[in-house]
Amino acid sequence: MLKPTDLDNIKGSHSRYAMVIAVAKRARQIASESEEKNIIMTEKPVSLAIDDFTNGAYKVLPMDE
Repeated sequence: MLKPTDLDNIKGSHSRYAMVIAVAKRARQIASESEEKNIIMTEKPVSLAIDDFTNGAYKVLPMDE
């Protein structure tokens, strides 16, 4: 189970809300890709999404105002 502090370790200068939204979007992408390809997932999409942000494969970009 993921602890709230796991998300704090990867958020950097972004708000916690921004990280939650980014991880949720990435998790939905992972879930839909696996469904389209008929891949049975052994790990949760949220865990994989957090790993993507932790490893630097995905980043949260600042919003242009």
